[in-house]
Amino acid sequence: MSKIKPFKPAIGLRDAHSQTLFPALFRKLDDLDYDIETFELSDGDFVECYWYNKEAKDAPIVILFHGLEGSYLSPYLKGIMKALKNSGYRAVLMHFRGCATKENRLARCYHSGETNDTKEFISHLKDRFNDISIFAIGYSIGGNMLLKLLGEYGNKSPLKGAVSVSAPMELSVCADKMNKGFSKIYQFHLMKHLKSSLLAKYRIHDMKNIIGIDENGVKDMKTFWEFDNIYTGPIHGFKNAKHYYDKSSAKGYLKDIETKTLIIHSLDDPFMTPEILPTVDEVSNSVDLEVHNKGGHVGFVTGSLLKPKYWLEDRIIEYFNRL
Repeated sequence: MSKIKPFKPAIGLRDAHSQTLFPALFRKLDDLDYDIETFELSDGDFVECYWYNKEAKDAPIVILFHGLEGSYLSPYLKGIMKALKNSGYRAVLMHFRGCATKENRLARCYHSGETNDTKEFISHLKDRFNDISIFAIGYSIGGNMLLKLLGEYGNKSPLKGAVSVSAPMELSVCADKMNKGFSKIYQFHLMKHLKSSLLAKYRIHDMKNIIGIDENGVKDMKTFWEFDNIYTGPIHGFKNAKHYYDKSSAKGYLKDIETKTLIIHSLDDPFMTPEILPTVDEVSNSVDLEVHNKGGHVGFVTGSLLKPKYWLEDRIIEYFNRL
């Protein structure tokens, strides 16, 4: 593949919100024909893994990690999976707990720094496909999780390369940003999904006793800080939201990454501020930090309104091909 052009936003999609919303709302892709596997975790729970182009024997494998409340239905995941197949890769989307079609079994769910599930799955893949190169892509919180994972692996990483897109590398900064201005709209939308998933657990578990609030208390929550203070933090062993954010943010792990890694970020990302970006001293020599002035959150739409092109897909595949 020839070197792709630097990102230039599509005419009519120059601002952060149009870059963010256009692909989510207007990109229409047919459903893909997935091979679906359930991967059992060591604590008795499971994750749903969606393979695409699985039959391509000996082809390198790319593991995908979605953003908050993302799934196999998300247009950005369908798009990259099709692009990977066309470029000779196999793709597998490892859904976080409870994010595909089935509720997970335990009262806990997933969070931005949960790397243990991923380590189990990657270890399983290495045993199953021991001579095959494995790459990974993480979007948004999936990107934060992936970067943290790579830092934890250090020089023992089984991955050949990785790409992180629009990662909230400093979670407390992002939680603050999402509670201001137009970003509150995104928070409202995502909170609606999070609260719905949590309320579903009340039918199976004694959640009132576990987290200390009833269903009305869940419905009243409006911010990520509230949700993570009451549920995400404590259910996963953290004292509160701040403790969870501090321990799960990828920024502090970047200097330990020894896997070839590309971080793609936009300065106008409406989910966060430039404050989340690391300094030169905070990243290792294995990390390429690619910061664009425009692109929104998991957007990066170029071309035109009538003929949009999804630049991320070409950029990611170009990076993997070079490795």
